[in-house]
Amino acid sequence: MVETIKVDRELDVKGLRCPLPILRTKKALAEMTSGQILRVTATDAHAARDFQAFAKQTGNTLLSTVEADMIHTFFFERK
Repeated sequence: MVETIKVDRELDVKGLRCPLPILRTKKALAEMTSGQILRVTATDAHAARDFQAFAKQTGNTLLSTVEADMIHTFFFERK
């Protein structure tokens, strides 16, 4: 599925620790229009848990999560 997701914007928060990845993702999504897709790459060990909670709280859809070589990639659809 990841190969078929058309991304409208990318955000690199690798090397940042909570809460910065969430805050920067929130800001990026706020600048996007409904239905657009944001790809976020992060290295924070708690990123998967944090971004799942973030999606539930904000109503933005977490389409996919991929982890490879300690880099987490998240695909959000703006509500």
